[in-house]
Amino acid sequence: MSAWVVPGYTESRELGAGGSGRVALAVHDATGMPVAVKYLSERLRSDGTFVRGFRSEARILGALDTPHVVGFYEYVEAPGGAAIVMELVDGVALRALLAREGATGPEAALAVLKGSLLGLAAAHRAGVVHRDYKPENVLVAADGSSTLVDFGIAAGRDSRPGIAGTPAYMAPEQWNGAPASPAADVYAATATFFECLTGRKPFAGDNFAELALQHLEAPVPDGQAPEPLRPLIRRGLAKAPHERPENADAFVGELESVATAAYGPDWEERGRGRLAALAALLPLLFPSSGGTAQGTTALATTTLPEPPPRLRRRLPHGLPAAAAALVLAVLLALAARAGGEEATGEEAARAVATTNTSPSARPPDPSTTPTAREPSPSSETPETPAPTDTTTEPTTAPPPTTTAPVDPPTTPPTTPPTTPPTTPPTTPPTTPPTTPPTTPPVSVTAVSVTSLRQVGPTDAEATVEITTDGTGPVTLLVEWFTGDEKGTPGTPDGSETVRREGAGRYTLTLPHAVRGPGCYWGVRATTDPAAANGGSLQQVFIRRCVIT
Repeated sequence: MSAWVVPGYTESRELGAGGSGRVALAVHDATGMPVAVKYLSERLRSDGTFVRGFRSEARILGALDTPHVVGFYEYVEAPGGAAIVMELVDGVALRALLAREGATGPEAALAVLKGSLLGLAAAHRAGVVHRDYKPENVLVAADGSSTLVDFGIAAGRDSRPGIAGTPAYMAPEQWNGAPASPAADVYAATATFFECLTGRKPFAGDNFAELALQHLEAPVPDGQAPEPLRPLIRRGLAKAPHERPENADAFVGELESVATAAYGPDWEERGRGRLAALAALLPLLFPSSGGTAQGTTALATTTLPEPPPRLRRRLPHGLPAAAAALVLAVLLALAARAGGEEATGEEAARAVATTNTSPSARPPDPSTTPTAREPSPSSETPETPAPTDTTTEPTTAPPPTTTAPVDPPTTPPTTPPTTPPTTPPTTPPTTPPTTPPTTPPVSVTAVSVTSLRQVGPTDAEATVEITTDGTGPVTLLVEWFTGDEKGTPGTPDGSETVRREGAGRYTLTLPHAVRGPGCYWGVRATTDPAAANGGSLQQVFIRRCVIT
């Protein structure tokens, strides 16, 4: 049975996929406009928490009208599936640029920070906190402009949605479950800015607890940044929220003042030029290239206010705002009905609810060619295009063919014989076999489980980072566990191995269908050759269990 496709669109290929869904490149049939469609995974359609979060993400995008956030066109929900139709961003993730080149240089780092901060500023003005700003969620276009994507775990300002985010970029108060605030987004943006400047994250840990302690107590490592930019690092990574700029708008003002004083009035033009040059090094990662899909999508629970009354909704098909509002009411009625009783017969087969908002600046217009903008996958994307994960992402490209090292033939003696042979050889000497070049051995500096989360009733997703001192082959062993005791692995629940070579750093996102019982799910990562830190173990307390 083929996957459900949003009516009125023709899908051409997949741009990314993961445990929570997939993102596809499609064309709007009525106008010919290319779009990106984010589909909720079929296995999550029965999970009310994920469905509500998916609707909330669409509602947030519809409330934001800025070129610095991926545009929203339409939300469609039917018995066959749910999808968000978005603007297509023809760009590459900032994570891919950092994986290939490391530090971007100060002017490029300032330029990408400013662009995505302007996207955050629009969200903050609408009362929304992103909560998951990171390099994976910032896209860099061919002209060096940057766009913020993926509001999957966004929340209303001052709401208490619980602990969520990507550990390497979470503000101290996020670790404690404090109310959502724009200052936490400022912290995450500064952590990403630091990574652009230095090529590494501001804080590191071998496990979840160590990383939390670093963010909560370790001094701000501003000394690693260029001297003129250290005040921005100190302000943005301050431990207390009130010591940071109160929101993204305020931080943009400070950034422009510091950047102009340090690098002159043309700093932004040069920075965007540098970003454009870096993006041009990864042509196959652009959606317009027709390359192979990469990455994952991620979702989480959110609690949001309704969109501002000024928001007008209009379908590409020309449905007026009043009718769209009526359809939204149908959507909510269907959702309420799904909670109590199921639609039956022909009525259920035909039930489709759709909402749309198309800001006047960006309607689907067949007479114009829009700037392509693509939604970015939100869970950890492979940091380099070369090492492709074929064990966990079936939509990725096949790995390059590798040849196992072969022992060289025995070296003949270098001293000639003292007595020449009396009988000449009767057969010509054979050519020794050609030995393929061997890959130099590599040492693994560290292996860390940087993220572990529940993405469905019985599904988990882990992100593992490996750093090495070379480009030789590394084998990763990932072991899953379930149990009821925190701090111990518990009962084995399966394992898998992944081989990588050709880079000095790898980030892998690995899904797993959990079979065993228990309130704690765990994952352990080890490598061959063994990592200097031995390995990494992380646990997560799952949603179906209640602490008493």
